[in-house]
Amino acid sequence: MSSTLTIELPVAGLPSAAELPANFADEARFLLAVKLFEQGRISSGKAGRLCGMGRVEFLLAASRSGVPVVDLQGDDLVNEFA
Repeated sequence: MSSTLTIELPVAGLPSAAELPANFADEARFLLAVKLFEQGRISSGKAGRLCGMGRVEFLLAASRSGVPVVDLQGDDLVNEFA
C-alpha cells in the first residue's frame, strides 16, 4: 500500500505560472530529496525513491547538482584510495 504526503504551498511564494516548468512537481520532489540526503536525514536509496529515481541515478543527479555524495574523512579517505 502506497501513501502520500500533500504539502500546501502559498501560490504567492512560487514563481509565476509562466515561469513554472511543466515538471515542477518532479523538480520539487528532487530538491526535497537532495536536501534531506545532504543533511543526512535519509539514505540515497530513500532519496531516490522519494523523487522516482533509482539509487545510482539519484546519486549521479545529486552530484551534478553540486551535492557531495561521498563523505570520507581522514583515514577513511586514505584507505579508500590506497
